[in-house]
Amino acid sequence: MEMKKQSFIRGTFILTVSSFFTKGLGFVNGILLARFLGAEGVGLLMIAHPLLPLFITLTELGLPVAISKLVSEAEVKGDEARIKRILTVSLSVTGSLSVVLTLAALFGSKWIASMVLADQRAYYAMVAITPIIPIIAMSAVLKGYFRGRQNMSPLALSDIIENLAQIIVIIGVVNILLPYGIAYAAAGAMAASVIGEGVGLMYLFAMFKWVHRGKTREKPAIAPSASPTKDRTLRDLLRIGLPMTGSGFIHSIYHAFLPLLITKSLVLFGVGVEMATKQFGLLAGYAIPLLFLPSFFTQSLSTALIPAISEASVDNNSQLMHSRMDMAMRTGLIAGLPCTIILYLWAEPLTTVIYHAPEAGVLLQLLAPLFFLHYFEAPLRAILLGLGRASTVMWNHVMTNIFEVSMIFVLGSNLGIKGVAMGFGLGILMLAMLNFWAVAGTIGFYLDIRVVLKAGAGAIVMTITSLAAHRFLLQMDLGQTIALFGALLISLIAYGATLQLTRALRSGPKTPTITPIS
Repeated sequence: MEMKKQSFIRGTFILTVSSFFTKGLGFVNGILLARFLGAEGVGLLMIAHPLLPLFITLTELGLPVAISKLVSEAEVKGDEARIKRILTVSLSVTGSLSVVLTLAALFGSKWIASMVLADQRAYYAMVAITPIIPIIAMSAVLKGYFRGRQNMSPLALSDIIENLAQIIVIIGVVNILLPYGIAYAAAGAMAASVIGEGVGLMYLFAMFKWVHRGKTREKPAIAPSASPTKDRTLRDLLRIGLPMTGSGFIHSIYHAFLPLLITKSLVLFGVGVEMATKQFGLLAGYAIPLLFLPSFFTQSLSTALIPAISEASVDNNSQLMHSRMDMAMRTGLIAGLPCTIILYLWAEPLTTVIYHAPEAGVLLQLLAPLFFLHYFEAPLRAILLGLGRASTVMWNHVMTNIFEVSMIFVLGSNLGIKGVAMGFGLGILMLAMLNFWAVAGTIGFYLDIRVVLKAGAGAIVMTITSLAAHRFLLQMDLGQTIALFGALLISLIAYGATLQLTRALRSGPKTPTITPIS
């Protein structure tokens, strides 16, 4: 049975719809954890898996991105045998590494906890999350394969199934363990993540088997590859994957010691360890998830962009590359602007209504303006990966992490948790600018000023409308929650109407009046 290849726009649409539900489910998951565990418990969760991203990075070796790019290129050439070799080599490498690193993490858990955990109560949660390493590694390979085939439906459904399973388990397990103490409840929440990922992997594997059910009898007809061919496949995978591994390694080391760095900087500022854990929970568990919630638009686009740009690059189709880049930047602007306004203007009401934590609103408001650039950074990174510039992505991450860690420590020790938030925001700014200049220097960058002006007009209308609607709904005595979300809904309708009136949602002509940046 042939796998159905989807167009770039259709694949992006499927991932966007899926991400909308996935983000919503993840948000519900975050609310449940916040209600069950409180800021301190959420802080323990954020501290609990300091080296997990590092182990996953070392297990994957950057292969999911490499698989997506190489499978897409092989499909353009109709080389099914190469696609099979890519998948076989990738699963062999990640499977072996994941088992070794999982055992190392479990047997070395006591030592790891003593070295990197800012709060030793997070030990049980750290152990509970460790078995997720091989599950994520294997599912990442399958996801990379489906991306390369430009069949986004299995990815979309697996994410939704995974989140549903996680929420169901959390509701049961956390409530059972909560009477035994917050440390055990946090461990239960981590175990729910493992189960959710496992269910998602089972679905991906079932879809893979179903798609290839008609090809199993053809297997003997494929001649075994010679050793040099296998070596070439592994070499091609590592050529793209190793720079991604380097980037992920630095990023993982950074995030592994980030909780310790933040708590140390807050202690230097004059905050106790327990209060530092709570403040870290407010930032990492409350404010940052709200910032990432609307980014499913550009994240979905980025996932589809890597094989799409790679395919256009193989065909040497510069016009198609720029067309897809224009769509990504336009989406980032039109989706990111209203989200930034909402998160900045209504920061405290949102954290109060959703988390019952108005103190997190200050951190959300600090980060929102700089986080606007994140809506462009993800597509820019995807374009670079599609062009084979994985090493550039790595060095941009390395420079950003060095800069960000310096800013967090300096500002955190002098300004407290607000300084930590500012350090995060400055890191987002730097990474977006570095990726922007890398893309501009590789294929050029074109900015349609008219779209910016139209989106800006929509933002002004949206701001005025939201303030007026909120005031009116409050006067009707409908309650804070209805007044807030009613005002946000009305303002988004006004924003969309303004974009429609100004025709900002329509693609420009083939040769628009544009400003080149190089």
